[in-house]
Amino acid sequence: EAKRPHLHWTPCVAHCVDLILEDIGKLPDFKATLKKTMSVNAYIYVRPGMVNMLRQFTRQKELCRVGVTRFATAFLTLESMHLQKQNLRKMFISKDWTESKWAKEAAGKKVAKIIMTLRFWSSIVHILKIYGPLVRVLRLVDGERKPAMGYIYEAMDRAKETIMKAFKEKEEKYKEVFEIIDARWECQLHRPLHAAGHYLNPEYFYSYTDSNICGEVVNGLFETMERLVSSAAEQDKITTQLSIYRKAEGLFGRNVTIRHRRALSLAEWWECYGVNTPELQKFAIKMLSLTCSASGCERNWSIFEQVCNKYKCLI
Repeated sequence: EAKRPHLHWTPCVAHCVDLILEDIGKLPDFKATLKKTMSVNAYIYVRPGMVNMLRQFTRQKELCRVGVTRFATAFLTLESMHLQKQNLRKMFISKDWTESKWAKEAAGKKVAKIIMTLRFWSSIVHILKIYGPLVRVLRLVDGERKPAMGYIYEAMDRAKETIMKAFKEKEEKYKEVFEIIDARWECQLHRPLHAAGHYLNPEYFYSYTDSNICGEVVNGLFETMERLVSSAAEQDKITTQLSIYRKAEGLFGRNVTIRHRRALSLAEWWECYGVNTPELQKFAIKMLSLTCSASGCERNWSIFEQVCNKYKCLI
């Protein structure tokens, strides 16, 4: 950043959220439950006969579901298992199971015990309450449908609020998890760029009043503007035009504009309705069109690597 003062550096948000999930997964209770879940999953899916039995009881529904990352996959598997809780318990007390060869194996008895233990299922519910909101953030920033730069700041706050409500604000149940989230947020994800995106997102901005707009968000906006806009004269014009945006004057206050605050992507919204504030419009489109995750590139590199490896094998 010192060499290129008008460029903003920001880490891959998808990777950072995945690291949060990984860190949470290392907590003793989480780790033990995830290990049991994966052992049940592995036991069933390496035995074709068990897979057929499972499908009979779940009406062809699978337990293993692939996600965008390893820890998203773990969450989806936990979610699928929770949805099939009653069917799994029925399967492991059924005649099909008790008369099978697997019921007599030590490994089979161990898996059956896990499925019939109530504490195992309550632990899964606890993990889902934590992982669910964070995986939704991961899906947001990893998606290719629209740039997520204007949504990250709010998404992380809402994820934490959802977790708090899920545990009825009993801090002892999520305190350790919040410490992990805050540690990653402060050192990796806490960037002025994300705060500026939040300010220029009309869906969120107009839900606040001037009195409760966070000072951190306003500071982030101006710090980002000073870095991305090199001309002092243009910075002054943007600052003046921000007043029009803040007060929802001109096009910003029209009914059609208000209706489209959610309907359009952020860059499209500014392109359509920011014409009376051209310098602010240009800055907003430039900033809100930025990608915040490199996972799309990583997927392309992975595919390219597979193609190259296959080609090398052929020659």
